[in-house]
Amino acid sequence: MIRRTLAIAVKEFLHLRRDWRTSLALLGMPMVLLLIYGFALSFDVQHIRLAVVDRDGSRASRDLLASFLSSGYFDLTDFRRDLSHLPHAFDSEEIQAALVIPSDLGAALAAGRQTSVQFLLDGSDSLTATTILGTARQIVAATSPPLVLDTAPVQARVLVAYNPDLLSSRFLVPGLLAFILMVTSVIATALAVVREKERGTVESLRATPVLAVELLLGKTLPYLLVAATAAAGSLTLARALFDVPIRGSLLWLAGVTLLFLAGGLAWGVLISTLADSQQVAFQVGLLSSMLPTLLLSGFIFPISSMPKAIQVVTNLVPARYFLVALRSIVLKGTGPSGWWVQAVALAVFAGVVLALATARTVRSL
Repeated sequence: MIRRTLAIAVKEFLHLRRDWRTSLALLGMPMVLLLIYGFALSFDVQHIRLAVVDRDGSRASRDLLASFLSSGYFDLTDFRRDLSHLPHAFDSEEIQAALVIPSDLGAALAAGRQTSVQFLLDGSDSLTATTILGTARQIVAATSPPLVLDTAPVQARVLVAYNPDLLSSRFLVPGLLAFILMVTSVIATALAVVREKERGTVESLRATPVLAVELLLGKTLPYLLVAATAAAGSLTLARALFDVPIRGSLLWLAGVTLLFLAGGLAWGVLISTLADSQQVAFQVGLLSSMLPTLLLSGFIFPISSMPKAIQVVTNLVPARYFLVALRSIVLKGTGPSGWWVQAVALAVFAGVVLALATARTVRSL
């Protein structure tokens, strides 16, 4: 069995070597996509267009404004003494936020009285508005304690573990890796068997004295090695360019990644046995891997906030389990005790899909 499987794998390796465009795409595309989406996709809000209405003109108001501008998040777009221009500025999107400083700010701070400042936001983009509001509250609380809105006597001391700077890249880049690796691995093998159908060489496969499982393993093994190489390159880029640490064992990381890739490749092979053309295989592979990984894996949207019925559906998405294991190893440095359930789920998914692909291959060949 091993000899026959390796013989088919060598044949597929030779095909990949001759088809250098496909090999280059499989190796380079994950890293190119990581570069593009890694820099483009971010929850960190910067260069917020800020208007300031300073009715006080005191040193305290100037210090507060300086704190906003020196934070690196806000750009001063407009500075006035009245509010009349703000509605038009928001409507025309000249500004995203406005800081209104009351006329008694300096006097209140000098007397030790608590006072407040008004902060106006464009809420049409609720995600950005929430981030801006949180940033503004932190700046006000850090620079002028008497301005804190919450007057409760209890003070919170916050310790952020694993990502103390709250960089969104450390949350998003592992998700991007899962997304890119799943899409590329599925599409790579989705074209494997269907290519034989289009070229008319499927008859020679039928005459080959090999079992269906040997055929599928032989065709999948080269793509697994290529995908693993691309995954290693992508992880290296993530660490070098996006400051994503790898705190856990590289051995465990490699093992979990191989399980995930095996599931993606097996899914691609199953699609390949069902499709009759490379175009159909490509489209089905893209849709069945991209949308579930993007929307139902916890990559961007928390699974806990989804409706119960959708949460049940997410159990069928392998990227859900890979993301938990990947973030645990990379960000937390945990061992198998923290993600063994996810590893078992990935292995079960790969085994079940490979069994289905084998059964389908027996019928189609």
